[in-house]
Amino acid sequence: MKNIGGQAVIEGVMMKAADSWTVAVRDQSGSIHLKKEQLKPLPRFLKVPLVRGVIALFQALSIGMQAIEFSASKAYEEGEEEPLSKASIFVTILISVLLSIGLFILLPLYATKLMGLLFKGIETSSLLFNLVDGLIRVMVFILYVVIIGLWKEMARIFMYHGAEHKVIHAYEEGKELTVAGVRDYSTRHPRCGTSFLMIVMVVSILVFSFIPQQWPFTFKFLSRIILIPLIAGSSFEFLKLSAKWQHNPLMQLMIMPGLLLQRLTTREPDDAQIEVALTALTEVLKLEEEHA
Repeated sequence: MKNIGGQAVIEGVMMKAADSWTVAVRDQSGSIHLKKEQLKPLPRFLKVPLVRGVIALFQALSIGMQAIEFSASKAYEEGEEEPLSKASIFVTILISVLLSIGLFILLPLYATKLMGLLFKGIETSSLLFNLVDGLIRVMVFILYVVIIGLWKEMARIFMYHGAEHKVIHAYEEGKELTVAGVRDYSTRHPRCGTSFLMIVMVVSILVFSFIPQQWPFTFKFLSRIILIPLIAGSSFEFLKLSAKWQHNPLMQLMIMPGLLLQRLTTREPDDAQIEVALTALTEVLKLEEEHA
């Protein structure tokens, strides 16, 4: 059985296997459009633990940008809105990265520094400082997800996210890949980007605890940026492990926060959205078979 991952996009779903990926998008007339791509084989040294997580992150960003570009062009091609250009997509992702650094690194760090002025324990204890910093980061992230979930277009993407998870659940269980066959599966999945972000936030607390407390604010901020690859790589390894051992009682307890967070990033999809997700999955499986 292939290891399949995915991503919800504008009016569609992207599905990725080991050597290929596809994205299925429904336009305003109801037709489903497909984009199929083969992935270039990676050198063996890029597949070692920790390194492969960083590579997977950059690969996901690259594929995600292409999938969003395609979905925007097809979803809006008959509407009044203009399709997004490659430059617009690039600028959007760049702004998103900078916004993420500001919201989830700079803001929690500065807020924790201010709290350290009020509570000496935070200022003097590296562990307590990074625990508070991590808790603020989690709260900012949850608030961010709640706010964007109020946006109508994002709510539909969350529905496609739920459809993606249902279809992957059915595939992994070896069930019939039909709308009726996957409808009753959960919209939450342990091997999800939302769970990955929750793991990242927990791992960052542990990793950042090794940053000397006496360092100035600028050094603490820059060191957090530099340590992102290590945190991403470690989190990726734990995500793979959690999916493999998801039925273990201890692992179920550890992945519970990520699954609970998915209540905010997934919604129950309709049958048309499940059909799109099924199309993306079946097409990527065909590609894998053709190039096996």
